Amino acid sequence: MPRLVRRIGAMNALMMSRGVVLLMLWAATISTPAHAQQKAESPAPHLEFVYEEVVTLGQDVPFGTTPWGKRNIVPITGGVFTGEKLKGKVLSGGWDWQLTTPTGCFSLHADYMIQTDDGIMIHVLNSGTVCGKGEPLLTNPMIEAPEGKYGWLNGGVYVSSIEGTQLEGKRAVRIRIYRAR
Repeated sequence: MPRLVRRIGAMNALMMSRGVVLLMLWAATISTPAHAQQKAESPAPHLEFVYEEVVTLGQDVPFGTTPWGKRNIVPITGGVFTGEKLKGKVLSGGWDWQLTTPTGCFSLHADYMIQTDDGIMIHVLNSGTVCGKGEPLLTNPMIEAPEGKYGWLNGGVYVSSIEGTQLEGKRAVRIRIYRAR
């Protein structure tokens, strides 16, 4: 008889442990916030073209090698930009701080101003890193515009592609800026 009691006790314990596990699983599904359940259903973001800049560059200013790699500074000397909702010029006076790491990665951090054809100044900070030969240089611009006509540029998530080019015989880069939606 004591053996039968032990068996029944073991079976009850097993059933209770399974019941506890099932109860915990059920509780997890009903306690998951609605926004977490919706994330899996959200569509992937897509990119909308905003504008294209052709930015002219001055002579490199080699900074030298630091513990983080070889540093270079490139003056931004001007340029133009065009898009469906804005166009204008890139102002001289900005800089592109560059770093090539010992592992071959290349980073840039550009800080400059653009001016629309109706005289509004817009601040652009553009940063990115690429590792590996032949990889495209994609950056993450941050755009700061005064409230008003161009305020729609503020607060967006932007991605840009950068490639070398020329403008009126001067060394330049073509930057195509997209907004994630």
